[in-house]
Amino acid sequence: MARQGVESIRRIDPEQRAERLKAAGYNVFGLASEDIYIDLLTDSGTSAMSDSQWAGLMRGDESYAGGRNFFRFEQTVRDIFGLPHVIHTHQGRVAENLLFSTLAPGDIVPNNTHFDTTRANVEVNGGTAVDLVIPEGRDPRAPHPFKGNMDLSRLESCLADNPGRVPVVFLTLTNNSGGGQPVSLENVRGTSEICRRYGVPLFIYSCRFAENAWFVREREAGQAGRPVADIVRDIFSLSDGCTMSAKKDGLANIGGFVALRNETWVERLKNKLILIEGFPTYGGLAGRDLEAVAIGLREVLNEEYLAFRVGQVTEFGEALAAAGVPVVEPIGGHAVYVDARAFAPHLPPAQYPAQALTIALYLEGGIRAVEIGGVMFGRPDPARPGVEILPDLDLVRLAVPRRVYTNSHLEYVADVLVRIHHRPETVRGIRIARQAPVLRHFTAAFELV
Repeated sequence: MARQGVESIRRIDPEQRAERLKAAGYNVFGLASEDIYIDLLTDSGTSAMSDSQWAGLMRGDESYAGGRNFFRFEQTVRDIFGLPHVIHTHQGRVAENLLFSTLAPGDIVPNNTHFDTTRANVEVNGGTAVDLVIPEGRDPRAPHPFKGNMDLSRLESCLADNPGRVPVVFLTLTNNSGGGQPVSLENVRGTSEICRRYGVPLFIYSCRFAENAWFVREREAGQAGRPVADIVRDIFSLSDGCTMSAKKDGLANIGGFVALRNETWVERLKNKLILIEGFPTYGGLAGRDLEAVAIGLREVLNEEYLAFRVGQVTEFGEALAAAGVPVVEPIGGHAVYVDARAFAPHLPPAQYPAQALTIALYLEGGIRAVEIGGVMFGRPDPARPGVEILPDLDLVRLAVPRRVYTNSHLEYVADVLVRIHHRPETVRGIRIARQAPVLRHFTAAFELV
């Protein structure tokens, strides 16, 4: 799985960083990649592909219909997830849009915690996204090994109180909005049992399915030493379908899919796919990319890879915690999350401490991270004009791309964060100067307070 080629990186001087950031409206999404020294904005589509995947690109069949790469991809998804009907898209948010625009307009969709595009696709179609993670999932310091678990009693109450209004229940593996925390197999089983009792299908948001299965193997009683592939099959056997961005645990730079059991939904979803993405055997992707995803989905189940992948992120997070930086614990699988409210207690939540810390991190060390907190998930309070309802957590996510950075790169990031932590008063609050009505964090402009 060697990386093909080495990409040079540079660290521009502090004055240039300040100029670039101001020109971008203090939004790190607006920075050019060439001005980033270490880029931990996301683990989505940023992985280094293996030599096998690069070879697979050369086998791309670019036929408009019926290309051989689709059938290899389709069989791979069936083999790994055990779901018979596969509808692929160019990335995960299109899979979400297909599903929610077709099945759930105006309805309630429970989840352990919706991530940004999932929530947006529910809400833009008139639905209500409800988060039902266990209480420990909202406490950065709680030691629970499966803080992504669904709160089963709240889920049952939601379904009992809203008969006919819940078309689907979702589980996000791992729980990205809450610190990359896993969901136990026992909790998937309990969620599935409740859904079946109420006749509601269960779907899994499966972007990091392999990392979640690794945590099940390492942390859950009775699962030690089991093959990760078997745990994956057990998890998805309890579901009625899944959505996925293959840009995460597909180890690819593009791609996604919906997979499901219900044959009656397939035609409706494919008709929508043809309208917005493409013919069902290419679904908005080149044949070569389908081949890369098919190979990546099998490679990600390699247990030596998973041990290194999760181990690298864990070591990074533990180094920060040992230095006194407040991080979400236990450390998640794909990222380390800094608790910005604890990091910068001098800033009120309304000044978006996590976004303020992402700004400070770039100014100090040329490092790009992403805010997962008040900017991403805040919403207007209907009872108090000009005031926002803010989420329980205000986090800075340091997402580690797969097979890209060495431990030395991450040691540099840790050193920079520790330096800022020793003088947290240099983290300045911000206000929003301009924002979009949906997914505002991507394009908003900010001003320093």
